[in-house]
Amino acid sequence: MIRCHLPLLVLLAACDVQAAEPIILNVWPGTPPGETKKLEPETDVSTAKDIVGDRRIQKITNVIRPNLAVYRPEKDKDTGAAVIICPGGGHFILAYDHEGTEVAEFLARNGITGIVLKYRVPFRDENKRWRAAVQDAQRSVRLVRDKASDLGIDPKRIGILGFSAGGETAALTAILHDKPQYEAVDKSDSASGRPDFAALIYPGGLLEKGNKLRDYVKVDKDTPPMFLVHAFDDPVDPRNSLLLASDLKAAGVSCELHFYATGGHGYGMRNTGHPVNTWPERCMDWMVKQGYAKK
Repeated sequence: MIRCHLPLLVLLAACDVQAAEPIILNVWPGTPPGETKKLEPETDVSTAKDIVGDRRIQKITNVIRPNLAVYRPEKDKDTGAAVIICPGGGHFILAYDHEGTEVAEFLARNGITGIVLKYRVPFRDENKRWRAAVQDAQRSVRLVRDKASDLGIDPKRIGILGFSAGGETAALTAILHDKPQYEAVDKSDSASGRPDFAALIYPGGLLEKGNKLRDYVKVDKDTPPMFLVHAFDDPVDPRNSLLLASDLKAAGVSCELHFYATGGHGYGMRNTGHPVNTWPERCMDWMVKQGYAKK
């Protein structure tokens, strides 16, 4: 991978030589907001039993310095759209490959810049486990939009996609776009933090115990359009998606919801033998219909 120790335009030129290598951008110019605790070094804690589909997955924890891994499409396929990807992991770990890099590679093959957000885990605030992740995601939307011209991205076609706890992160980044969770740190924070669209794949964390959306999950007419996917047998309650879709309908916000009878949780981009595994193609269809991407 190509790390951001050089000016961004120089890095972009380097990436044209090594198209498979992502550009790595630091989310924050210094220490992220609210960091007071020292953690052990970042590490992969996956074991031989952590298999999804036909192979092992990667599980990263102790993320102290969030970054963005930018996977660019080939020039002749580039549509100008971009999607920031938030892997899941319960705010304890990040399922970094099958819910992150594999998604970015799929998007890049389809002409969309895929940007994997390595946000902070484990959570920092027991009462708001999503807070550090949403801070990192809100900052990422602003940073990518501020650097859109350098990255060859249309600043009006920047989406966010998340899985499970990453789905919660993506949802709150979209819903709380006008409620920054951190103080501005540089000029990038003058850019809009509103994603132009959001895709939530088996999102969790949005429900109260009484099977209603949490008080701060309040959509309105300015909430971005959303694409939602859930399996009915998912142990993470599918009403996270159903009730959110209902509120989007009430607010007059465009939404496409896909429910599947089976599939469980955590399949990401892998083939686990269920129809739900076709969600990436359905998501691409939706992005094309909405005008965010092109065939």
